[in-house]
Amino acid sequence: MLQAFYPKEYVDSTYGIDFASWRAKGYRGIIFDVDNTLVPHGAPADARAKQLFERLHALGFALTLLSNNGEERVKSFCETVVGAGYIYKAGKPKREGYERAMARMGTDVHTTLFVGDQIFTDVWGANRTGIYTILVKPIHPKEEIQIVLKRYLERIVLYFYLKKERGKK
Repeated sequence: MLQAFYPKEYVDSTYGIDFASWRAKGYRGIIFDVDNTLVPHGAPADARAKQLFERLHALGFALTLLSNNGEERVKSFCETVVGAGYIYKAGKPKREGYERAMARMGTDVHTTLFVGDQIFTDVWGANRTGIYTILVKPIHPKEEIQIVLKRYLERIVLYFYLKKERGKK
């Protein structure tokens, strides 16, 4: 039952992912969540995010920011990073936003990665769509109250996910 919420991978940070190896495996597009995946909640793109997007663009990745935030938030972030499109008010975990992102990038479920920090929106939606999911730890603990409440439930899912992963070793 909980498997629908399990990411394919769980890592410490977006910035520790070896994206060049994913490119070598045939992945061509990456869909990112913004808040607490790339920067703290509500923060503008910082130097680290800008450098990441420059590197990914140079590697040949198509990039899309997929957010449930309003246009102003997502557009302002997108305008400061290289080569990324965006979809705002995406309605995650619905599949439509993920499918629109892939259509814009010219990728499909076999050539697209999703990177996000929330299980019940980011990971579940990407899993429902069939996209390879990478869950990252939130960058900063400051979040809106509805997200803080969801984090308590996420801990339960992560407990069983990590228990399953330890059993594989």
